[in-house]
Amino acid sequence: MSKVKLRYNALGWQKNPVLIRYGMIVFSIILICILLPKQPRFQYEFEKGKVWDHENLVSPYTFAVLKTQEEINKDREQILKTVKPIYNLVGTAEKEQIDQFNSDLGEKWQTAQLDTLEQDIEDYRQVGDELLKQIYTKGVIALNNRYQNKGQNESSDETSSHYNFTLVAENLAQQKNTVDCFTIETSNEFILDRLEKNRKIQEKEWLAEVLKNYITINYSFNEILTEKNEQNALAHISTTRGIVEKGELIVEKDKVINSEVYQKLESLRKVFEDEARLSGKQGYMIVGQGLVITLVLALHFTFLFLFRRDIFYNNRLILIILAVIIGMLGVLSWAVKAKIPSLYYIPYCSVPIIFRVLFDTRVAINIHLMMVLVAALFVPNSFEFVFLQFLTGMVAIYSIKTLIKREQFLISSLIILAAYIIAYLGLVLSRNGTLNNVYWVDILPFFVSVGLTLLAYPLIYAFEKLFGIVSDLTLMELANSNSKLLRELSLKAPGTFQHSLQVANLAEAAIYKIGGNPLLVRAGALYHDIGKIANPLFFIENQKTGHNPHEELTPEQSAQIIISHVHKGVEITRKHQLPEPVIDFVKTHHGTTKVDYFYNIAVRDNPDKLIDESIFKYPGPLPYTKEMAVLMIADSVEAASRALDKPTEESINKLVDGIIEHKLMQKQFIEADITMRDIQEAADIFKMMLKSIYHVRIDYEKSKAPKKSS
Repeated sequence: MSKVKLRYNALGWQKNPVLIRYGMIVFSIILICILLPKQPRFQYEFEKGKVWDHENLVSPYTFAVLKTQEEINKDREQILKTVKPIYNLVGTAEKEQIDQFNSDLGEKWQTAQLDTLEQDIEDYRQVGDELLKQIYTKGVIALNNRYQNKGQNESSDETSSHYNFTLVAENLAQQKNTVDCFTIETSNEFILDRLEKNRKIQEKEWLAEVLKNYITINYSFNEILTEKNEQNALAHISTTRGIVEKGELIVEKDKVINSEVYQKLESLRKVFEDEARLSGKQGYMIVGQGLVITLVLALHFTFLFLFRRDIFYNNRLILIILAVIIGMLGVLSWAVKAKIPSLYYIPYCSVPIIFRVLFDTRVAINIHLMMVLVAALFVPNSFEFVFLQFLTGMVAIYSIKTLIKREQFLISSLIILAAYIIAYLGLVLSRNGTLNNVYWVDILPFFVSVGLTLLAYPLIYAFEKLFGIVSDLTLMELANSNSKLLRELSLKAPGTFQHSLQVANLAEAAIYKIGGNPLLVRAGALYHDIGKIANPLFFIENQKTGHNPHEELTPEQSAQIIISHVHKGVEITRKHQLPEPVIDFVKTHHGTTKVDYFYNIAVRDNPDKLIDESIFKYPGPLPYTKEMAVLMIADSVEAASRALDKPTEESINKLVDGIIEHKLMQKQFIEADITMRDIQEAADIFKMMLKSIYHVRIDYEKSKAPKKSS
């Protein structure tokens, strides 16, 4: 077993990792089969406005044609118009208000100082009683806006503010219209009008103001009983219209599916699924789903085995993949069973985003394709769902191909939303040839789904903490030069900090060229020499005074101090809880090379002594990824370039080629997935960047190709 495989086994479970891996896969297949709806599927896919590509379809049995939702809604509106609201007579209101008027009148009379005038209070009492009795006999009602909008004049189709209602008084019901009743406002107008015509009453406005206080509602709206009547009426709505007889032709081959045929097909599909649910054997359905899911998962894990063995052999990463897949399919299954208004409320695009950030583009595409295929087993109108989700999933993955800034999540969400809307409108136009049937409620689920997709960001953070993996987001944070540890490096070892920045630039540029994770190699480069914080003055780039502390040490002691910066770096990065993939750069950036300078001094000073090379060798391990190999070369090249007296194009080329040749001779790249072509392309990048850094002038005359003889 290779070191890579051993390493990832160490990250996963130690006991029976193979058994645990395949156990998780089998358990996931069983769990997905349990979660999926056990609903038979109609064998034909069809869309309104499309051509029927199958053979002539004849009805296998007699069935009723279902009404469309628009037809049912129209029937509901018509029925609700026929249901009259119910009001109850508040019998005590009239007596209570008139008695209160008579009780208060004397006090109000004196307060208004009307007792000094030559007027009889009894005249006012008699007129007030009579007016109140007339008002309460006719009834005082509060008009309901809901029924005002539905009310109609009997002689025309125009809407009216008045409406019919049922008045219940002493268990007797009578039909009335609000036009025959008073409202609070019209009762006040009625009082003023009658007082204007009454010659006995001189203080008309005063009495009108007094009587206003004794007008209250005595026809009370009975909402509970009205609602009950409406529900009873709605319960009798027929959901069908017409019958298709057994043997009747439903649709011919190569004919366009119009609205009428489409509704017949939908009705047949509903009847078929109901019949199959009653007569079909659920066990067979589970077996069928199990076979399909097993095949899809087998293809996915074959892909991981062939192209991403680091994931395949890491049980924790397998657990993440299976958990997200099961979770999303579980939510989608629940949505189908619960019959939510639209499946597009589900943030299906969050899954490819999570896997793109946690792993890479290929893994995200593979998993998204697998989930869309499984969803096609049970979602209604599967073609439209699969088309929209696959297309927008690809858009989601491509929109964050290179994650550099956090705002890319927001930008990606807007791009996904645009893709949803454009694709949906395209489907509607191709199906119906018109946008008349597109409403705001059809587009709303896409906004909700994209909004929920932003929840992928906290989920990624949770997965990182729970499973100890590193995403591009974390690498972006680590690569910030203002982070606490890098600030400490810049203060304690400024020369090392500048060296690390240059190495990061070189390595990142090379990885962009040859392929790999630029963010990972940049973060690794920034921290690869962090161990020099412990003894900064023992490294030449930090020596400012000209004093070299190595002059007081033996070559063996100096070599051990130099080598110790790797151990110190691992300790420091682990103390600050940096992720292991970044710490691995600290371990491997010198591989198993020797500290040649001090080794050569030891050999020179002890010609007759056998020098122990192990004292001068770094402990390793060797780089085992492309990024680590590139960092090793960039580190050596950048450090060596500082020793060039007068950098020229020739000296830089010779320096880079010599360092690479030396590393190859020492077999430092034998465990890394890097080719000679990658190494050569990285070398070209290093040469070009070093020439730019040192402002080397290129002799264009020498670089010109010789002219061919005529």
